[in-house]
Amino acid sequence: MQHLVLPVSSVRRETPWTRNVRVDLAGRRFPYKAGQAVTIGPHGGDGRVPYSIASAPEETARHGQLELLIKVHGDGRWGNDFDVPRRGALLDVRGPAGGFVLPDVAEEQRFLFIAGGTGIAPLRAMIRQAVLTGRTARMRLLYSARTPADFSYATELRGMARRGEIGLTLTATRETPSRWRGSRGRITADQLRPLIDDPITLCFVCGPTAMVEDVPLVLGTLGIARSRIRLEEWA
Repeated sequence: MQHLVLPVSSVRRETPWTRNVRVDLAGRRFPYKAGQAVTIGPHGGDGRVPYSIASAPEETARHGQLELLIKVHGDGRWGNDFDVPRRGALLDVRGPAGGFVLPDVAEEQRFLFIAGGTGIAPLRAMIRQAVLTGRTARMRLLYSARTPADFSYATELRGMARRGEIGLTLTATRETPSRWRGSRGRITADQLRPLIDDPITLCFVCGPTAMVEDVPLVLGTLGIARSRIRLEEWA
């Protein structure tokens, strides 16, 4: 595990409540697996907060940056009541860590990714890694967020779906305008059933605690063995 001090290279608004933060490795090597996490905090401070790395290792190798998806509070702060980092700010970064990863080799040729809120971050890293390295597994993503405005990476994900790289289902759990063409409501068996046409499907689940507790039970009723369900439980 490395402990680095890295500058913020960019901060971009993903949704009203999330920011895409990139930190520059400045030529340093930082090997990690898609789905792993780091802990970060303002340089020299006492606190650090865990975040999944949203960039794929292949992307980081190409552009030399780590990408993080940070949820902000109503007052615009994040983590342990930190100010949102600005470009040029220094962050203490420690990692990588975690076993919630895209396997190098898998028996399964079907992957189902199930995300809630900012739980999309490690799944985005896995999907991008699979695409960039030419993985042939068929991939489907079911992504749940409160409103249509709360889907991070929405434009990118829709583009991947148009190119046939993933199957994409978006479901909004709260307010939806009449023009919304996605699904509505929390993730249920009725939403998952069409996405599972073979019990030999490797499933990855990341999101709010209640979702991470409930979805594996539903997957079990649909014929997915517990050994084929991967969970990121702290996210």
